[in-house]
Amino acid sequence: MQTPYIDALLGLVQQLGRSLNVYPPIPVAPAGAPARGRWHSRCIAPRSLCEQRGAREMFHLQQCADSAAVPIVFLDRGTIGPTVDLTRPAFCHQWVEHDATQPGEVVGRLAGARIAITNKVPIRAQHLKELPHLKMIAVAATGYDVIDVAACRERGIVVANVRGYAVSTVPEHTFALILALRRGLVGYRQDVIDGRWQEAGQFCLFTHPIRELAGSTLGIIGEGAIGQSVARLGQAFGMRTLFAAHKGVSGLGPLYTPWDEVLETSDVITLHCPLTAGTLGMIALPEFRKMKRRPLIINTARGSLVAEGDLVRALEEGLISGAGFDCLTAEPPPRDHPFSRIMGRPDVIITPHVGWASLEAMQACWQQVIDNIERFEAGRPSNTVV
Repeated sequence: MQTPYIDALLGLVQQLGRSLNVYPPIPVAPAGAPARGRWHSRCIAPRSLCEQRGAREMFHLQQCADSAAVPIVFLDRGTIGPTVDLTRPAFCHQWVEHDATQPGEVVGRLAGARIAITNKVPIRAQHLKELPHLKMIAVAATGYDVIDVAACRERGIVVANVRGYAVSTVPEHTFALILALRRGLVGYRQDVIDGRWQEAGQFCLFTHPIRELAGSTLGIIGEGAIGQSVARLGQAFGMRTLFAAHKGVSGLGPLYTPWDEVLETSDVITLHCPLTAGTLGMIALPEFRKMKRRPLIINTARGSLVAEGDLVRALEEGLISGAGFDCLTAEPPPRDHPFSRIMGRPDVIITPHVGWASLEAMQACWQQVIDNIERFEAGRPSNTVV
């Protein structure tokens, strides 16, 4: 017969094994669990002996009864990089995760769950009405347009997002796009591959224009933490930075430059604002026609902020000098997406929504998810949008 001390020792050994990837979690399939996904129950302490590697888990010295475990379901584990250390909440819980979830699978997978985690899987009113046990939705992102906030408010469901985790990675990605486009790196790389350097017979090529950032004007749409960080990087490069006043709004104060003036005077326009009813399609052909300096258009925020078909037309008509996009209206884009006409151009760079995805940022994002869940269970919800 095992004593509590032996139980404690076995628990600690199991935890050490998991941290070294020696012992996988022991699956415990509850009645009615979905066929896909990975289940296990555990009870862990508030703090860990492994702070340096980001893990905060260790087993309590007592066993966790399955009946007391809080059911938590992660609907789209595949949207968080495989190298991220997915720490778990420091309370008795039962965990299931799915790599991806289709809209028709949401209700079945969340049945009986108290807490749902989602990054990009929509949870709408029609789902919520069939999930009476659901009390919290933890969004593993800053944007929460995938959640029916009004329906959650009506049903008393807490919704929490993550904030500020991407204040380095997204600005860095923004400037990677800006620098590559301003200096023609995509075109020059292809020219070297195609042998045009050898054909030139001289020490350099002049097949693509190169422009410096110093002395140019950077127009920033969105004055939050990421926009502020982008401004600091721009200033370090010697750029003049302008924060655009909100479209159609005046009297915001001296820190803002009128919307039309930003469009007319910027050499680079970069978007860092949320997607709302007021920002949907905020950059379209009328705005492109006001851009007197043929700027680069950079979008690392939300695809739907820009009318994508209009951007293609603006590029083809020479109204802008290039585009760097890390987000599109549909992700992944369908084959007939408007950008399919321009993706091969040297003045266009499309990346697959990875601006946020440095290892450091993903780990910080996940830690906020867990913090939000723990505070909710402790009766102190944080980062709530509902």
